[in-house]
Amino acid sequence: MAYLAEIPYGAYWSTPFAKWQGSFANLHSVEFAAHVAKAELAKRRIAPDAFDYGVLGMTVPQKASFYGLPWFMGMIGGRKKAPLGSPARSRKARPGRIGSSRHNRRRLRLSLPAAVLAAVLSIVAGSAQFHRSGPSGGEPALTPSLAAAKPSYLGVYEPGRPCYRPAANFAAAAGRHPNLVECATRWPRPFPASFARAVYKQGAVPLVQLDPTGGALAAVAAGAYDVYLRLYADSVRDFGHQVVISFPHEMAAPSASTFVAAWRHVVTLFRSQGADNVTWLWTIEADQAGIGPILSWWPGANYVTWVGIGGFYTRPSDTFDSVFVRTIDEVRYVTNKPILLADTAVARNSRQYASILNLFSGMVRYQMLGLVWLDAGDSRLEGNPAAEAAFRVAVSGLNRT
Repeated sequence: MAYLAEIPYGAYWSTPFAKWQGSFANLHSVEFAAHVAKAELAKRRIAPDAFDYGVLGMTVPQKASFYGLPWFMGMIGGRKKAPLGSPARSRKARPGRIGSSRHNRRRLRLSLPAAVLAAVLSIVAGSAQFHRSGPSGGEPALTPSLAAAKPSYLGVYEPGRPCYRPAANFAAAAGRHPNLVECATRWPRPFPASFARAVYKQGAVPLVQLDPTGGALAAVAAGAYDVYLRLYADSVRDFGHQVVISFPHEMAAPSASTFVAAWRHVVTLFRSQGADNVTWLWTIEADQAGIGPILSWWPGANYVTWVGIGGFYTRPSDTFDSVFVRTIDEVRYVTNKPILLADTAVARNSRQYASILNLFSGMVRYQMLGLVWLDAGDSRLEGNPAAEAAFRVAVSGLNRT
């Protein structure tokens, strides 16, 4: 049965459900997929219980790793019960077998309608391709909170597809491996579990920018994206190691009250899902014009672990004091939470060697946690002898976590 239902690898990327507009614009793609699947099954008089969870799981490329099947089965009318993400009845689906009832023991040549397959497969590319990556034998133990020794973090952000290889190139140029490696996930893509595992294997912590698109924050605060966020939180929890999450990057909201409501909603939801391995990074841009007092954007000490400040040296006259100190003082008026320079770099035209040393010196003087270097454009470290030399001198003064 499972083999009869399987489709060729690669077909799952055709996902209109994640891109519908108009009347479907606010409908979660997984829910829409379930509606389509339920309707198509009913038209063909196929009972949802004819499918084993594992059979649906084998319609996606990552066989036996699709975690949301019990939940999806419930949405299309299946009566089987199992906890979210748990193996159905603790058994694997076997080729040629549908279920345990006498009727289901027959090896039926059941062809899944194209729309049903598309609906199920839209889950993968639409918004719910998550993997339960914890070790076998129960829930993974959560690691302790991240160290807050100052300064101790050398981070890097390599724009593009999340993978560790560019960070390794950065490490070779900088003379030290980063212990924070950042990636950005656009809405509504899943938690980048493979990236996180690769980062963890290198002794670093993944820093993820969970970035809603457009004016989505009001909808986030109202709970419209709770299905997606719960699944994301489950994947973070099951990763089983520390993750730094910033949501969203800087202040991408129509108003401070909307931003605060959305931030608190997301943090509360993650905690309700048991994702206690998250360090929450509240990030602002240094001297960002037009946002008003920082205090109005502050979610509260119970919702923030670290504060992030982004700022760049773009002119020869820029110094740590001129770029960061005013914003640091404003943050210190609001909170004593540890501060990370969460997005920074020095342009080539900014006396790069001296300015990089000045950046690290200021970071030590003001007791910052560390920095995340934007390794792109004219601030790219690799192949830049002056920047590489400055980095190798500067990182020698960082604490090791």
